[in-house]
Amino acid sequence: MAEAVILPRGAPATLAAVRVATALLWIQNAGWKTPGDDFGRTSSPRGLFLFTGYAVDHPVFPPFAWLVEHVVLPNFLVFGWVVLLVEALLGAFLLVGLATRLWALVGIGQTLAITLSVLNAPHEWHWSYFLMILIHVVLFATAAGRYYGLDGLLRDSWQNRWLRRMS
Repeated sequence: MAEAVILPRGAPATLAAVRVATALLWIQNAGWKTPGDDFGRTSSPRGLFLFTGYAVDHPVFPPFAWLVEHVVLPNFLVFGWVVLLVEALLGAFLLVGLATRLWALVGIGQTLAITLSVLNAPHEWHWSYFLMILIHVVLFATAAGRYYGLDGLLRDSWQNRWLRRMS
């Protein structure tokens, strides 16, 4: 059985606040992706389509730009739905603190994809993407869902079930 970790006063609430704020960031980020206009794929590109196209117009990593140009953009409607679903689920799971480590890894992956799309685009502040990655690393490293989240409520039952199977 793992030893209990005693955190400094205020740390659990701080971790929960960071987790919830990150969840709200993803929920807001998913909110501007609108399937009604094919995710911005209109005569004058906007939204997700415009920002995805930046990966080709202002490449950060040429293999990623090739992937976007030859795989993502030709199949953009499917891509748009996947992005909307992933970001909505990211926000929802982080908000309630369930499977937080898994969703923190998904957040790192999604942030890397966004970073590789827009890092060289005009008027982008590159530190925002590095900070997003860092926040997800913190959520992963601290298992932030254990503090005021469902991971904390369910942890004992998961551990007991796992231990019974191992004996």
